[in-house]
Amino acid sequence: MFSRVARPALNITRSLSTSSQNNAKVAVLGASGGIGQPLSLLLKNSPLVSQLSLYDIAHTPGVAADLSHIETRAQVTGHMGPDQLDAALKGCDVVVIPAGVPRKPGMTRDDLFNTNATIVATLADACARCCPEAMICVIANPVNSTIPITSEVMKKHGVYNPNRVFGVTTLDIVRANAFVAELKGLDPARVNVPVIGGHAGKTIIPLISQCTPKVEFPEDKLVALTGRIQEAGTEVVKAKAGAGSATLSMAYAGARFTFSLLDAMNGKEGVVECSFVRSEETECKYFSTPLLLGKNGIEKNLGLGKLSAFEEKLVADAIGELKGSIKKGEDFVQNMK
Repeated sequence: MFSRVARPALNITRSLSTSSQNNAKVAVLGASGGIGQPLSLLLKNSPLVSQLSLYDIAHTPGVAADLSHIETRAQVTGHMGPDQLDAALKGCDVVVIPAGVPRKPGMTRDDLFNTNATIVATLADACARCCPEAMICVIANPVNSTIPITSEVMKKHGVYNPNRVFGVTTLDIVRANAFVAELKGLDPARVNVPVIGGHAGKTIIPLISQCTPKVEFPEDKLVALTGRIQEAGTEVVKAKAGAGSATLSMAYAGARFTFSLLDAMNGKEGVVECSFVRSEETECKYFSTPLLLGKNGIEKNLGLGKLSAFEEKLVADAIGELKGSIKKGEDFVQNMK
């Protein structure tokens, strides 16, 4: 069904939308970090963005000054420290949150929980107060818990809209597309693999059976490919040998999702992206599936589609871990002082 919908192209040099409404104010929270800086660069390059508001606890004035010299239309402002957070968010249409600490070798995404949970809760609280109508795109790991955290914080303020809170899982799709293209000798720009579930280990479920164009692999190769997609983040963490996690590919994926959202908000039709959101599609309260995006966020959840027996087992195996991560995020907010 949705696998036939062409995936959006990330073309940095020209407009992604023909709409005349390209006047979005976008905030990046965590703009000085390993993901935040290249993400901010990609956003600054886009004609979809008219105001780019950068926030972090350190170095933001320098990042903002540097980006402001680029010959594109987005006006860049830098905001540093908790006292300037509210100003960074005022009037924002989209907020992207790559803030938090990265993984080091031997760490799981869940090991980041205590530090990043507090950071995300603080930033979500500010969003609820300063830009309650904005689209919130959370990159900070563990996404399987940080999206429930963001949602529960918004609920406490009475401004929660499930159609406007997104866990950015786009890197899983980007990786799946790249790896399938590599194995099959295809142009990666023409490959689209939906990835459902969550955004950690076995909760990452690539639907190779729904890939466009149609591809087939023998079972051993399919198992290996699925495992590589699920553990691709760890592949980068190991390769960087303690110097961080996936930052450049994550920035690309975060920009791709943000541009898709802005396109849809500008009235472009048929924009589909997978994202980890509030969901009724499975027994999990939150689940990533392909979503048709519109002016007000999620227009329609396109669901899981037809799964192979192999994929059905992957979903069944993921549910327990996913439920635990979701509850952990919800409990964190309930127990906050």
